[in-house]
Amino acid sequence: MADASSESPPEDAVAAIFIRHPLWEDALALLMGTAMVALGIALYGHAGLLTGGTVGLAFLLKYLLGWPFGLAFFLINLPFYALAIWRMGWPFTLRTVCAVALVSLLAELTPQWIGFAQLNPLYAALFGGFAMGLGLLMLFRHRASLGGVNILALFLQERFGLRAGKVQMGIDASIVLAALFVVSADKVALSILGAVALNLVLAINHRAGRYMGVS
Repeated sequence: MADASSESPPEDAVAAIFIRHPLWEDALALLMGTAMVALGIALYGHAGLLTGGTVGLAFLLKYLLGWPFGLAFFLINLPFYALAIWRMGWPFTLRTVCAVALVSLLAELTPQWIGFAQLNPLYAALFGGFAMGLGLLMLFRHRASLGGVNILALFLQERFGLRAGKVQMGIDASIVLAALFVVSADKVALSILGAVALNLVLAINHRAGRYMGVS
């Protein structure tokens, strides 16, 4: 006869898997995640790089038209909130609106708080991508995103099981390639490397069913 302990896991172990994040943890994750993303944006902006998604589109508007990054990023995301409400629900959408607003603000403030006497573009591409990837991972795990492509990637993962990291990598690569008309080829090559670094963080760490905390 099978041991009773082999038939089902202990109740406390099952409960631990589904621990719900309290509100203060969600709030802290929003702040830390958006701060990490803003740091990556500051590295990219100083090095003249760009990335994919709505962040990349905001960089294109900044480089092409001279728009402030924060304003461009906030406005680009407005049309995607309807999809977020329809498919992801109000709690997710409200967290995402807060995250987008925080990134828009911190992206403008961070360059005033830190400066770079010397910044290697390769370092900026890699570690800026890692910083943004870690920031997005924090947001994803607390049921938030940075709007736009992030909403689409999360929706496709939840609805069809497609990996969010791979979906976003494909879209990001297309946006970065479009930058060939805006910045030099060497900056585009570094931007592609940075996009790979960002999405590698998500592809390795953000898989359906791997993280069971809920918000």
